[in-house]
Amino acid sequence: MAHETATLAAYVVNLKYQDIPAEVLNRAKVLTLDFLGSAIRARSEAESTPSILKMLEALALDTKGESTVFGDSKTWTPAVAALLNGALGHSLDFDDTHADSSLHPSAPVVPAAFAVGEMVGASGRDVLTAIVAGYEVCCRLGNALDPTSHYARGFHPTATAGTYGAAAAAGKLFGLSEQQIIAAFGVSGSQAAGSLQFLVNGAWNKRYQVGAAAMNGVIAATLARNDFVGASESVEGKHGLLAGYTDNAHPDKAVAGLGKTYETMKIGVKPYPSCRYTHAAIDALIAMRREHNLTPDQVKRVEIGLHRNGITLTGDVATKRHPTSIVGGQFSMFFTGALALDQGSFGWDDYNRLGDAAIDALADKFDVVQDDRLEVGRTHPFGARVSITTDDGVHERLYADPSGEPNSFPDAQAMQQKFLTLARPVLNARAEKFADAIMTLERFDRVAKATELGR
Repeated sequence: MAHETATLAAYVVNLKYQDIPAEVLNRAKVLTLDFLGSAIRARSEAESTPSILKMLEALALDTKGESTVFGDSKTWTPAVAALLNGALGHSLDFDDTHADSSLHPSAPVVPAAFAVGEMVGASGRDVLTAIVAGYEVCCRLGNALDPTSHYARGFHPTATAGTYGAAAAAGKLFGLSEQQIIAAFGVSGSQAAGSLQFLVNGAWNKRYQVGAAAMNGVIAATLARNDFVGASESVEGKHGLLAGYTDNAHPDKAVAGLGKTYETMKIGVKPYPSCRYTHAAIDALIAMRREHNLTPDQVKRVEIGLHRNGITLTGDVATKRHPTSIVGGQFSMFFTGALALDQGSFGWDDYNRLGDAAIDALADKFDVVQDDRLEVGRTHPFGARVSITTDDGVHERLYADPSGEPNSFPDAQAMQQKFLTLARPVLNARAEKFADAIMTLERFDRVAKATELGR
């Protein structure tokens, strides 16, 4: 290990808008818009939102501030806005995913950037630069943690590495020095938390802990701004992130190609509101249903082959076959697969079919198994093999990648349509204006002029 904490801190401090390639800046805007669509819809529809709001009220944390919570008419204090936007944007499980690290970069990073950006009167260019800095830090730390080992230890990388990404974005906007960023990372190491125990009962922890990562990043950077002494060597130290959170650390991945290779360009977007490990199989099921004119009554058996991470998150027979909650459905290969095969599509509103007898009956025909072809010689674990047995024989497809990865990234029109589908029911006619503002964020001398359109 070779001073990864300080190297990342120096990168954050020295990153300049004009040095970031145009394609990276454009991708950051698209990813931000994609995330905000989920946050806006979740403000009114995610079943966990009222509980979080009641908690804030009970603790007198619901005071008025200057920071935007997207889809909400009220403005909040910066740390609470980061918490709410992070939790909301992750609630639909429709937000972006960085395949190599198996984490959702926008969920902790974008809320932290907007909260602090509004707080300090930053420009759109400043906020975009901070978002890229945050993406690079959290994705690289996720790579260094090794997602398979990190998951095996029971950790959720979006909430652990994501805390560092949020601190990087916030620290960049505060204009912190290298030593102050190191201190902010030191505090982040004490805050990085996120248990996978939510998988057992479809709990809401996953949403909250990602929002907490955004908030904690803001808090860490604010402490550092006020000369708080944070732990040094937070990433590589004896008791640092890589020592405590994985059995297979790759510290070199935290800094490899830093400033030249942009992990931001490796972030994919979701066509379906569920765990990314279900997506390649859903793509295959929809394609096979169409190609072979399949109806549920023709299907005798379906076998889904996944990477072991996918088994951990979505394939446990005892808890995943017949989910009763939205979180349970989001992490059920059985439910999402049966839904896709039954209707040939899958969107957020389809969670109203939880408990549907026809879907449960079709899910009973599914088996989910580990497939070694998705383990060996691959850079990321999101592929799937689908075998469907009918009276006519066995139909099989192997999808190495789900749709929405960088090699099949949707065009601008598709991304705009996804955003509008989510945001219009909340923002009504203002949805288009807000989308235009985010896609031209660099033109705003104060980012608050853009964010106010999303309230």
